[in-house]
Parts: sequence; C-alpha cells; structure tokens
Amino acid sequence: MPKFLISTVTNAIALWLTTLIVAGTHVTPYEEGNPLAVVLTYLLLGLLFGIVNGVIGTAIKIVAFPLYLLTLGLIALIVNGLLFLLVAWISGLLGFGLSVDGFWWGVLGALLMALFSWVIGLVLRPLARRDRD
Repeated sequence: MPKFLISTVTNAIALWLTTLIVAGTHVTPYEEGNPLAVVLTYLLLGLLFGIVNGVIGTAIKIVAFPLYLLTLGLIALIVNGLLFLLVAWISGLLGFGLSVDGFWWGVLGALLMALFSWVIGLVLRPLARRDRD
C-alpha cells in the first residue's frame, strides 16, 4: 500500500477512536443513515488531517522552532489543538465532518488522536515496509 494511503487510514481510525472517547468531538457524515457515507467521511477527514499536518503543521514547526525549544515541546499541544480545530473548521465549510465544542476539547482530541495514530502506526508499519522490499 502507498504510504499516504496507510497514513490516511491511520488518521481515520485514530479520529474514529478519538470521537468515541472525547465527548466534545463529533463527526457528522455527509449522508445520514448510510454506513458507507460514515466510513468515507472518516477517510476524507483522515486525508484532510494528513494535508493540514503535512503542510501547515510543518510550516508552523519550522517558524515556531524557538518556542518549541523554550517550552520544551509543550507548545506542540497548543499547536496540535489549533490544527485539530482548523480541520474542524475546514470540514465545516464543506458541510460535513468534524465538529469540536471548544479549544480544550480540541487539544484533548489532538492529544488522543496523536496517541492512537502512533499505536496504529506501530501495527501498520510492517505493511509499509513490505511494499518497499
């Protein structure tokens, strides 16, 4: 499987697990009552997370590198929470997707999503390596 596809699936599963646990995060599918629409909504949000983190997240990390050093990386919690809220805002413009009830719910959601993505990535990493061989 291509790496971006594994990353998208990982993000989608992590987001699904996050919305099950964090009460302040919700996903609204683009079509109610259709299980395929729910799965596609999570996959689209996973792709959107990958794009936002890859482009905007990387740019912020480069620009704010001194802040990361000064705060010993704790600013990453705030940055990831803001990126989580940005994905919610962008998906809201599309009329479906992620909704977050507030900033701290966004920070908690981003923290749990990062944890779930890391664990799922450990499981799926052998699949990505197998394609390179």
